[in-house]
Amino acid sequence: MSPPPHGRTRRVDLVRLREKLPATVEDVLRQYERHLMLERDLSPHTVRAYVGDAVALLGHVAGNIPENAELRSIDLTNLRSWLAAQHTAGASRTTLARRAAASRTFTAWAHRAGHMASDPGPRLAAPRPHRTLPSVLREDQARDAMRAVSSGASQGDPVALRDQAVVELLYATGIRVAELCGLDLDDVDYSLRVIRVLGKGGRERSAPFGVPAERAVRRWVDEGRNALVAPDSPPALFLGARGGRLNQRAVRTLVHEVVAVVPDAPDIGPHGLRHSAATHLLEGGADLRTVQELLGHATLATTQLYTHVTVERLKAIHDRTHPRS
Repeated sequence: MSPPPHGRTRRVDLVRLREKLPATVEDVLRQYERHLMLERDLSPHTVRAYVGDAVALLGHVAGNIPENAELRSIDLTNLRSWLAAQHTAGASRTTLARRAAASRTFTAWAHRAGHMASDPGPRLAAPRPHRTLPSVLREDQARDAMRAVSSGASQGDPVALRDQAVVELLYATGIRVAELCGLDLDDVDYSLRVIRVLGKGGRERSAPFGVPAERAVRRWVDEGRNALVAPDSPPALFLGARGGRLNQRAVRTLVHEVVAVVPDAPDIGPHGLRHSAATHLLEGGADLRTVQELLGHATLATTQLYTHVTVERLKAIHDRTHPRS
């Protein structure tokens, strides 16, 4: 029997660790969880990640938290010790940077809420993560992927029609997989060829799409969707085989399978299609601010990663083709 995935093992460990925390600390965690969900309107996945890191931090310093002291004994030394333990356990620079950020978010909230006398978070330094360039499809590979997913839809099978619309829309708009799965029927404006997207932090934006995606989505809605509708189906644009809203795992599996048939293509999922869309927009002449708005990035720094992708691709082409490279 194969061992459980690392992520699942960590979740189980965190559940057990949380059960051992003092009742007063558990109450603070519940307040923090509500704050992340209701006030910051973060996704369930992000909430779990933030709360999990808070549990790990509190579990590390549990010996310094008496039942009647709540969190007031946590200081900068505790935060540094927790990160050092993560480093010793083999956490990457990227993971350390993320967990440091999560701990700063928690201590800032705990201080504002009156659970901590001071906030040691701003003084916590963490290693800068290595920014690895994302794998992207070349434009010809993207065309091959779209061609591959359309071949199944040519027979009119409802699931194949849905899959084609999913892949076409992901690549056309560069939206996140969670944003795609959250789309409802009335989020699509066919006359303007835009979709209304609810992004991170509850920020709403419009994402345009082209004629191929419009055709695929229209055909799915007109010819395929009714075959999957159940009595309790939501008004979701994309439905699963049992009539519920299409889930993110199914979309990830679909994209991996579609890209796998493209010769020499990197193994990417929905986020890889997002990276590819952004890269191809910039290579086609789109400016960085426009791409930032299309992708729903909160800061331009996130979007700037794609300029590095395009530069690296240009360098690779130059090295292959220039006689004096």
